[in-house]
Amino acid sequence: MQSHPVDDDHPSARGQLVLLVEDERSIAEPFAEALRRSGFRTTVASTGRDAIALAASCHPDVILLDLALPDLDGRDVCQHLRRDSSVPIIMVTASGTVTDRVVGLELGADDYVVKPFATGEVIARIRAVLRRGRHRSDDGVLAVQDLRIDPASRRVWRAEREIELTRKEFDLLLRLAQDAGRVVTRESLMSDVWDVNWFGSTKTLDVHIGWLRRKLGDGLGDRGYVRTVRGVGFCLVREPGEAP
Repeated sequence: MQSHPVDDDHPSARGQLVLLVEDERSIAEPFAEALRRSGFRTTVASTGRDAIALAASCHPDVILLDLALPDLDGRDVCQHLRRDSSVPIIMVTASGTVTDRVVGLELGADDYVVKPFATGEVIARIRAVLRRGRHRSDDGVLAVQDLRIDPASRRVWRAEREIELTRKEFDLLLRLAQDAGRVVTRESLMSDVWDVNWFGSTKTLDVHIGWLRRKLGDGLGDRGYVRTVRGVGFCLVREPGEAP
């Protein structure tokens, strides 16, 4: 296997582990060092097959996956990883077309960056996807207050009671849960849940938020799950009584 092992002797070795999948050494080596300086442990794979093997053996906290690999298409690698794991995946590509971004996200990627990229921006994106996963259990289920949201089976429970949601209601709840405790803008929700090219009225969003609140049994005051931030968007509150 042509890969660089985890840097366990580095002072930042106790940090979260990034699997960097990149076949160009001129990119991989300086970026891996930048990650270590930022407090992450790193391991590097130069092929798709190495990436799949290392993901299984090292259990990384996040994967930075280049799409142009010498043996496998990065999209195939992403699809393979998603069969068994909910590890956050950030795709890296030279193409920034809307179609490519949509395909990548539909295959299970959590984010998408385009070469050439600024190192600081990618590290910020890594931290962002890791924040989203803080409430995710080992089996991929997100837990927020007494809600459990399973992306794999697309099922939701409040305490022990399962809640039946439509496809859009589930997608909306999942998107809010991925950034639980943070405000998600109306524009982001419309783009992510409805259409990446969406523009115009957000009335349909308000209607679906209303339906979702009723099904969750949203109450007033400290008992609410979905909070409205006027003029900005919505927030799935992590703890009762917490302000978004």
